[in-house]
Amino acid sequence: MATASPSVFLLMVNGQVESAQFPEYDDLYCKYCFVYGQDWAPTAGLEEGISQITSKSQDVRQALVWNFPIDVTFKSTNPYGWPQIVLSVYGPDVFGNDVVRGYGAVHVPFSPGRHKRTIPMFVPESTSKLQKFTSLCLVASSDLQAAPPTGDKW
Repeated sequence: MATASPSVFLLMVNGQVESAQFPEYDDLYCKYCFVYGQDWAPTAGLEEGISQITSKSQDVRQALVWNFPIDVTFKSTNPYGWPQIVLSVYGPDVFGNDVVRGYGAVHVPFSPGRHKRTIPMFVPESTSKLQKFTSLCLVASSDLQAAPPTGDKW
């Protein structure tokens, strides 16, 4: 008797990183990647990407508009390790070096349909006065040494 192969389901994600609000910064770009569990595998599309640099809009919102498209398909045998999208926003410091302006992550919605998500962003800070002073002297920010610890993939 032949054994049946395990069934899989597909998760199709398409949409866009529309915009961001970083009132104190301008000329920012965005990187995205997906993190997911061991049973998940991408079958089509791009798992990661980088946007163009955008400037603040001239209206009252001063939004940074990317309209950055995302289109990826995953397959899995179970929902454990459901995919998350991780965003990293970068921009120039006073010396023109690219530094992180924010990290954020959100799970891909569980239900089908149109969804709009607002992702809170965070920035790592130095934990001691010595680290703060050193980063000022070396013109370096407090970046994470590895990618943000938000998913099973890392």
